[in-house]
Amino acid sequence: MMEPGTPTLDQLRVFLTVVEVGSFAGAARRLGRATSVISYSVANLEAQLGLPLFDREATRRPTLTEAGRTVLAEARTVAHGIDGLRAKVRGLLTGLEAEVHLAVDVLLPTPRVVDALQAFQAEFPTVTLRLHMEALGAVTQLVLNRAATIGVSGPLDMVTQGIERIAVGDVEMIPVAAPSHPLVASTSGQPGAARDHVQLVLTDRSTLTEGQDFSVVGVRTWRLADIGAKHALLLAGIGWGNMPEPMVQEDLERGRLVHLSLPEFPGGSYRFSAIYRTDSPPGPAASWLIQRLRKRMEA
Repeated sequence: MMEPGTPTLDQLRVFLTVVEVGSFAGAARRLGRATSVISYSVANLEAQLGLPLFDREATRRPTLTEAGRTVLAEARTVAHGIDGLRAKVRGLLTGLEAEVHLAVDVLLPTPRVVDALQAFQAEFPTVTLRLHMEALGAVTQLVLNRAATIGVSGPLDMVTQGIERIAVGDVEMIPVAAPSHPLVASTSGQPGAARDHVQLVLTDRSTLTEGQDFSVVGVRTWRLADIGAKHALLLAGIGWGNMPEPMVQEDLERGRLVHLSLPEFPGGSYRFSAIYRTDSPPGPAASWLIQRLRKRMEA
């Protein structure tokens, strides 16, 4: 069996233009070439592949054969890939990053994350974005280790050398429990009531803040590495815990969770900062992403 040849990119573009315009003459006008040149290019493509791509006898207008329809899909994939490659290289030549690694604190409200990433995709379609979701010091650890270009980190009770921080807003943290939890019935503003019940605490998977506790008042704690698991256990009545208010707003409205009145922890603001290494300042795309997050803070 004869192996097919290798078509040129120009042959594929001519083929795609003929299909799009619907005629050899129309393709010639669009590409600024003679009709005979277009016909010759398509004929060479068919010779390279060893297949007829157009049925020229059934109608005066070129109609794709079954083989032509199959080749069309592949030709479009190749052309789009080349266009994407050229756009990415064009960006590199102007200093645009090829990809951005973003580490985000899991407590950052999802609508803010989605807004920033949707806008980023529209603004920088050629830049690949890789998203890491972490908690507490793990975000800073990823940036320090150069695994992330930039991060959106919560507050750390420590000064981290070599890290620049830019405020990008906050979220209100509130103590909650399921309606069936004993704290809901027993709590009446009595200090210390929460200490005798299991507190669900989000753990830090990094060594940066290992051994440190944040907003922990319970003597008995269950520690979880996933905010979704913590949410599920709260709904099940297994312990109480502090959660970002936007994340549990619907649960509060529907009565699935109750906002606890705890004198020792009435809640508070959890501040976010965009961070990056001092010796590796963000490029154009990463800088734009930080500014987008700041705009949402001011909105």
